[in-house]
Amino acid sequence: MTSPTRREHDLLGDLDVPAEAYWGVHTARARANFPITGTTIGTYPHLVNALAAVKEAAALANLELGLLDQERAGAIVAACQEIRAGELHDQFVVDVIQGGAGTSTNMNANEVIANRALELLGHDKGSYGELHPNEHVNLSQSTNDAYPTAVNIATIVAVGALADAMRVLEEAFAAKAEEFSGILKMGRTQLQDAVPMTVGQEFRTYAVMLGEDRLRLQEAVTLLHEINLGATAIGTGLNAPAGYAEIARRRLEEITGLPLVTAPDLIEATQDCGAFVHLSGVLKRVAVKVSKTCNDLRLLSSGPRAGLGEINLPPMQAGSSIMPGKVNPVIPEVVNQVAFEVIGNDVTVTMAAEAGQLQLNAFEPVILHSLVGSITHLAAACRVLAERCVRGITVNGDLTRAQVEHSIGLVTALNPEIGYVAATEIAREALRSGRGVAELILERGLVSPERLAHLLRPEQLAHPGTADRGPVVPEDTLDSTE
Repeated sequence: MTSPTRREHDLLGDLDVPAEAYWGVHTARARANFPITGTTIGTYPHLVNALAAVKEAAALANLELGLLDQERAGAIVAACQEIRAGELHDQFVVDVIQGGAGTSTNMNANEVIANRALELLGHDKGSYGELHPNEHVNLSQSTNDAYPTAVNIATIVAVGALADAMRVLEEAFAAKAEEFSGILKMGRTQLQDAVPMTVGQEFRTYAVMLGEDRLRLQEAVTLLHEINLGATAIGTGLNAPAGYAEIARRRLEEITGLPLVTAPDLIEATQDCGAFVHLSGVLKRVAVKVSKTCNDLRLLSSGPRAGLGEINLPPMQAGSSIMPGKVNPVIPEVVNQVAFEVIGNDVTVTMAAEAGQLQLNAFEPVILHSLVGSITHLAAACRVLAERCVRGITVNGDLTRAQVEHSIGLVTALNPEIGYVAATEIAREALRSGRGVAELILERGLVSPERLAHLLRPEQLAHPGTADRGPVVPEDTLDSTE
């Protein structure tokens, strides 16, 4: 048995579509044309909600300007509100990567909204003589202003979720920094012993890096609050009445709660993808630094017997099908892989932005796909890293302190106390004999055991010059003229 259909018409002719589908002929052709990723725009709820918000704002603006009657405008608005509440997302069925600069996405939205509005008015789906996807839902718009505006809004919302996830990870590292603040270890440069520090200091750097990147992310997303709604095809505002752009912007701001502004030059805004390039670069920065952090965690936890073994990551799963007892750092590993993906996505965004020609960039669909992948996967990775790794990390404090006392790097920290010549001799002997620096210093009577214990305190080694002289004067109390 065949499912019932309805016949619709477009530029290319007639086509049958499923009778119960809210999408229509334009969407049906796009489904056939773009079987690319298997990922539909309906799987991106932020985008679907943003499209509905744009169409709702446009309907309200058209009503205010007398271009739409109250009945049709009310039905369009009601349909958009249902979509923004989570309804009909399964009807947004075109592939996220598509030709046509997003026209298929825009028409998918127009058709779903039109057919739901028709139902609300008591008409059958496809009764476009009563309410039409182009004539009424797309009134005063073009794909070239509606779609980019929706992409901006969707991206802003998604970045907010990423910033929240980064804060969770930042707080997890900050808590561990406090927990490990009194545990000594050797700092390393170029994988060689450097000078002592605390494990808390090491972990605090991870928290600080995340905090810095959250600020950069907030700065980058600010650029996306500038929209080109009202530009229509190329930025001249053709077929949009005077005053439409400002009214639509105001309505969209009310719907979304976002402080949106209309671009001062709509022709420039319609072709320029610079804000996406900038945001993608910041996402790459986040990915690179989080990946570096995961490299550190894997290195510091290596072993457990034949590696550094300074920290212990919580065991998440058996690590081998052949080696009993092996546990791998699977959480940092998966975060590393997300970072690799984000870095690749940045290249895609860069090339897509560069490939735009004249008054329009036709490649925003792949920009959207790449940005959404980077943002959502980074957010998930940050939460997983915090919840399934960082919060369960422990430190082998006896090992790290023994390494400090045995390391040649300790000589550098004690140089002011015993002098450069003596420190050099101690270092030479420690290297030759394999004995510990602290042991040799005591043996030679260079300092008393009590004084050495004082010098080896975590606060003394990790904060040299502050432990013996009292509190540091805050910088903001100093004379600004000095």
